[in-house]
Amino acid sequence: MSKKQLIIETSSVIISILFIAAAFILDYFIEPTPWYVILLFGLSFAIGGFAKAKEGILATIENKALNVEILMILAALGAFFSGNYSEGAILILIFSISGVLESYTTSKSEKELTSLLELAPKTAILYVDGKESEIEIEHLKIGDLVIVKVGQQMPVDGQIIEGNTSLDQSPITGEYIPVHRKCGDEVYAGSINIEQTIIVKTTKDPKESVVQKIITFVKEAQENKTESQTLINKIEKYYVYFVILFAISFMIIPPLFDWLPASEAFRRGIVVLVVGSPCALVASITPAMLSSLSNAARKRILVKGGKTLEDMIGIQAVVFDKTGTITTGIPKIVDIVTAKDQDHEYILDLLYSVEKQSSHPLAKSVATHLKDRKEIPKVSTKEVSGRGMTATLDKDNWKIGKFEASVNPKCDRRLQAAKAKGYSIIYIIKNDEMIGFVSLTDTIRDNVQEVIKELYKLNIKPVLLTGDHEDTAKNISAEAGIKTYQANCLPEDKADYIKTLQKDVGKVLMVGDGINDAPALATADIGVAMGAGTDVSLETADIVFMNNNIENLPKVINLARRMRKITIQNVIFSTSVIALLMITNLFGKIELPLGVVAHEGSTILVILNSLRLLFK
Repeated sequence: MSKKQLIIETSSVIISILFIAAAFILDYFIEPTPWYVILLFGLSFAIGGFAKAKEGILATIENKALNVEILMILAALGAFFSGNYSEGAILILIFSISGVLESYTTSKSEKELTSLLELAPKTAILYVDGKESEIEIEHLKIGDLVIVKVGQQMPVDGQIIEGNTSLDQSPITGEYIPVHRKCGDEVYAGSINIEQTIIVKTTKDPKESVVQKIITFVKEAQENKTESQTLINKIEKYYVYFVILFAISFMIIPPLFDWLPASEAFRRGIVVLVVGSPCALVASITPAMLSSLSNAARKRILVKGGKTLEDMIGIQAVVFDKTGTITTGIPKIVDIVTAKDQDHEYILDLLYSVEKQSSHPLAKSVATHLKDRKEIPKVSTKEVSGRGMTATLDKDNWKIGKFEASVNPKCDRRLQAAKAKGYSIIYIIKNDEMIGFVSLTDTIRDNVQEVIKELYKLNIKPVLLTGDHEDTAKNISAEAGIKTYQANCLPEDKADYIKTLQKDVGKVLMVGDGINDAPALATADIGVAMGAGTDVSLETADIVFMNNNIENLPKVINLARRMRKITIQNVIFSTSVIALLMITNLFGKIELPLGVVAHEGSTILVILNSLRLLFK
């Protein structure tokens, strides 16, 4: 639904209201009703009902079946032919107003979903014969060369043909430690270049890029119907024929047996067409689903469709990956260890002086941790891509990072203990001897404890699955407040555990962050991917937290429950109104104007009730 279409529909309704108002005013002051008053009602009918009539006719041709739009047009025409001009015009007007509300909901949902495309790269720097030019990613072909500068996101899957660098692959793999990539290595779209400019040869069709995946995901989110919505659509097709047949029978059978005069039977038949139409029932689910998708998208939660939200109702367990999901992916200094025969304070000053000159994330963490240390002047440093920093000072050669060296026995025991806990290690090497090290660990996300508490309140069991050692898994789960965890899990182990959990407790939702979680995301009843819509996440996940916020989880679960609650309210209310009006009409206790207002009013109320899901 484009903005232009919404404006046209809204304008048509406004013009229709003006014509009806003018017709009522003239009809009030002039007796009998003049022809131009009937013309004004007719124009209101034609202008207000054009969009819905067109929609109904096209859908009838496409599906080879009548629908609720056709039913309402027939009811309005019947009202006109029976001399109830104002009732026919009002019927179409209110029907059109409900249509505009639905169109607004659809437009709002599309707008919020499409806005998520801004998070993905759209252009690349094409490199041809030594010249650079910026082009849209969709125009790249396999074999094209692209330049990726420091700080830029990798636009394509490809192979480095010139340069060496470190890449932040956390959007893809979830691992917070950057990886070194040299000439000839494969790189993934979505990785961030953090060290040096490189030239990459495109090895994968850009149509399969992150951008295209998101576009496909958004399209599925807009088209994917809930099971309830599909069921009502099926019911609608047969119900429309039932109402038409019932209305015709009401018009013909009573006069044949002298139960009712022909004019009265015809009037009641028209009322059947009006009050028996399933407008409110049909509108019970779609606006609620679209409003929920829009609400989620505004919070940067991309949901593949209403069916996914409906499936979340029965979730019994939530399985979390650790790195990039429970934790932030930002390294924190645990300890800085030096051999006892070394000057610890001097090494800390040197470490700060060297690491502050590096752009590597681990080096930045060290420099930030030591920001209060004294800087040693005139330290000559050099950054070795993928390894770390080297420095020369007072005839001593220093290396900070991942370099080969012999280990000083006086710090070997503590080094092995740090490795056993799964810490990341930065070596401090002096003259080819490792005389100290820095141990780092991932930091738990803010609000994780609150999220876990909320899950327990919702009677949902949280579980932590990680490839880390037992001690790391135990410490992280305890800090997060998760009672159940599994350590030393390979990707296939996670998938197997989820299968077991499904047998034991029921529906399982998995929250992961990339390639290593793909099997588990695909195995779970609902897969939720952290991160800005990576290639593999979009392939396997049903939901993507585009803003990487773990607190989105209880939000989307509660949103799904609210959607179910409001949908049930709508269905019960709409069917009750239809039943009440139909029974009342059987006894001739309802006039056409009241039937129009009650029936179409119920449709508008149902849609307005659904629009509440746009908020909170």
